[in-house]
Amino acid sequence: MAFLDQTFSADDMPVSEKSYEPLPSGWYTASITAAELKNTKAGTGQYIAIRYDIIGPTHQGRIVFGNLNIRNPNATAEGIGRQQLGEIMRAIGIAKVQDTDELIGGQLSIKIAIKVSEQYGDQNEVKGFKAIAGSTPPAPAVKAAAGGKAAPPWQKK
Repeated sequence: MAFLDQTFSADDMPVSEKSYEPLPSGWYTASITAAELKNTKAGTGQYIAIRYDIIGPTHQGRIVFGNLNIRNPNATAEGIGRQQLGEIMRAIGIAKVQDTDELIGGQLSIKIAIKVSEQYGDQNEVKGFKAIAGSTPPAPAVKAAAGGKAAPPWQKK
């Protein structure tokens, strides 16, 4: 037992004005404020845990979390996660990533949906990514064809 050296009354404590209800579905402007590589619960894969801080057009200051499977025994889960990582990279204007810290500070539009769960309660889920309206992300790099010349975009490989 630890004595507090003071008596606290709930009536005297500040009340939080934050809402923990899910955000309404739709597109939001967000900043990536944390990105960390973590092992899956089963220990058979890895994912990038991302924190998105909403900066507009409404609900500024709210936080949404998302996970991107980048190594997973389930090829479909891994494929979706890698596709999402690519969408994020293009949206924030970076061509290559070697460290999750390189994602931090990136600003983009994220599409939020509400995931209904009886077990955990309704939660937000990030379902889409795009560049912020008015910004111009870099064009995707064109892979060089055999012989060192860039292949035209219409030429199949």
